[in-house]
Order: sequence, then structure tokens, then C-alpha cells
Amino acid sequence: MCGMPQQRPDRSSPVPGAAQRRPDFSMSLLTNVMEHSLDDGYAEAAARSGEVGTSRLPRTLSGKLGLAAGLVLAAVVVTLGAAQAQVSAPTEAKERQKLIDRIQTETRSADALQKDVDALRDTVSAEQQAALQHHGGGENRLLELLAAATPVHGPGVKLVVDDAKAASGGDSGGPRASSGFSDTGRVRDRDMQRVVNGLWSSGAEAITVNGQRLTQLSAIRAAGDAILVDNKPLAPPYTVLAIGDGKRLSTAFQDSADGLYLHVLQENYGIRSSISVQDDLRLAAAPSLIVRYATPVAGNPKAGAAVDGKGSK
Repeated sequence: MCGMPQQRPDRSSPVPGAAQRRPDFSMSLLTNVMEHSLDDGYAEAAARSGEVGTSRLPRTLSGKLGLAAGLVLAAVVVTLGAAQAQVSAPTEAKERQKLIDRIQTETRSADALQKDVDALRDTVSAEQQAALQHHGGGENRLLELLAAATPVHGPGVKLVVDDAKAASGGDSGGPRASSGFSDTGRVRDRDMQRVVNGLWSSGAEAITVNGQRLTQLSAIRAAGDAILVDNKPLAPPYTVLAIGDGKRLSTAFQDSADGLYLHVLQENYGIRSSISVQDDLRLAAAPSLIVRYATPVAGNPKAGAAVDGKGSK
């Protein structure tokens, strides 16, 4: 007996009484992670912070208040700085003016003292000349002339020596570089020494450098960038006046070794110089000389002219 074929149950058809599953039931874990990435507590806290913020104020209003506070602080700082500058500026101006007034006062005082010194020097010189008239006569006049103790005038030459136009304080490293003068285009103390000695050797009878009368005790030295003549600073250009036979003195100096040395300085280093013959030059006397070692012989009627070697400092 043939029975009817037994029909298999369709698994796709719902089973009566069984709960219906979601199609993505097998991916429920991944779906939950994607939909709920944060814990519920964190999500609620983030939501509250977004609504009210930590200051209990909306974010926009809080940012504006911070910006306004920063601007107010900057304005206060600028105002205080300006006020301090206004207060300190008058103080600095007053101090500067006090210093200027003090310098001017001290300068006037120094000028007045220098006038007194010059007047006393003239008085001493006049007294010396009056005293020497009684002892020695013409011999004392010659000694005064040789000692530069009296003003002189006569023909001679005028020699002007000046720094090169491009002279500066930089170190050129040339053969003339030294600790005293670093630039090759500047006149140095040894240059002026050679000029003066060359004029003496050429027949000069009296010499001044920028009005400073030279004697047997005169010294030309350097102090920093300045040239000193008897400890008095001089500034370029250096004007040298020498009394003597003008034409002969000029020719003899230019042909001498010192004159050729000056010409080399002009050609190689740009130092400027010029010499001219003068019909009449007037040279002032040197400051009064102090005799440190020679003293008059006691009891000698010609004590003004006689000296011994037992002087005291």
C-alpha cells in the first residue's frame, strides 16, 4: 500500500507559539556598540555640559566675557605704562639739565682760573725780565730766546699736517698699526716728532705747534687718540710755525730725511700736508720754566748769572 509521500516541514514558515527573531539577530552585539558608543552615564553628563556648561552660562556668552576681560587687562597695562613714562620723562629731563648746568658752571670756573694763571704768568715774566736787565744784559736776552721764555717774531715757514680724509678708528692692520693709533691715515705722535726735529735740524730758531711754544724740555706724546704737546692735547689739523730764513728753511726741510718721510706719508697713506713761506710770524712765549736743580751762588754780586751744581728739587 502505497502511502502518500511525507511532506517536510518548511523551516521558513513560522512555528506556531515560537517568538519571531530579528533578521540581524546574529549582529546584535556590533549593532549595540555602533549605536551606543558611550556609556549611558557619560552620555548624560556630556549632554548636561553641552546645555549649561561648567559656568552655568552658555558657551557664546562665556567666550565673550573672557575676551572682554583680556581687553580690559591689556588696557590697564598700557595705561599704567604710559603714566609711568610720563612721570619718569620729566625726572630724566631735570637730571640731564642739572648735569648740563653743572658742566657749564665748572667750565666757566676753569676758564676764569686759566685767565688768572695767564695774568700771573705775564706778571712773573715781566718781573723776570726786569730783574735780568741788571745782570747779563744781552747775554740774558739770548738765554731767554733759547729757553723760549720771551715772545718772538720774524720770517719763517708755516707747515700744516692733517689726517687723511678717509681716516677712521678701524683697525686696518697695515704697517703703521699700533696700540695708540689703529688707522694708517691718522697723524701720530712720532710723525709730529719727526716733523719738529726736521725743522730744528733745518735751521728753525723757534717753533710752535697749534700755538704751543716748544722748549728744550718739550715732549710730544700720545694719549689714546690724542697727541699731547707738553701734556696739552691737540686736535688736527696740526699747524707748525717755525721762525728762520723762510725760503732756505723750507727747502732744507723738504730735502731732509724728515721732509721725505712726510712726503711718503702723503703718498702712501693720504696724510695731508702743506708748507708755505711766511714774511712775519709771531710766536708766544712758553710757560714760565721752573729751575729745579740750579741755584744762585750766595754772596756773588752777579748771582743772576752764576749757578752751581748744588741745587735742590
